[in-house]
Amino acid sequence: MKKYTWAIIIAMAGLSFSVSAQVKTSAQEVATPELAQKREVLKEAIVMNYLGIKNSLVKSDSLQVIKFATEFASLLNQFKFKKLSLDEMNAATTTREEIKTLALAIAATKSINKQRSEMDKLSVKLWSVIERFKPEKTTLYKQVCPMTGTTWISDDKAIQNPYYPKNMLTCGEVKASI
Repeated sequence: MKKYTWAIIIAMAGLSFSVSAQVKTSAQEVATPELAQKREVLKEAIVMNYLGIKNSLVKSDSLQVIKFATEFASLLNQFKFKKLSLDEMNAATTTREEIKTLALAIAATKSINKQRSEMDKLSVKLWSVIERFKPEKTTLYKQVCPMTGTTWISDDKAIQNPYYPKNMLTCGEVKASI
């Protein structure tokens, strides 16, 4: 019995190490402190614009959504993945292009309902690669509305549902954090 207990503890320790080892800081991704600082600023801008989209949806301000989504897509163009295997690079690049396409679809319409529909897809895709975009000193939360299954990312544990702000503003729960 003790052998199994220790085996489980060791396996869990290894699992938690591998999960935390996946998130790399900008300094670990690039060669110089100057490049690391530029990369960190880019990551912060990407996340800030995503959060701008989300917060503008909470306010039902479709024009601000367009502004943030346009800038978000532009910043994604500037972001280059570092220190990945060829397969990881291909997958991450494909996902980034899908995210950019969704952001441009959000920016292409003034319909708040269409923007919200695309935002759910964008949030799911972004969360799948969020460890690459997360600024070093930022905690991000994956939040889900249990009534509808819609997903969004927040920098605050407090729930502000961007899909149903009038009727279900606080409907949601934190499902994960990074």
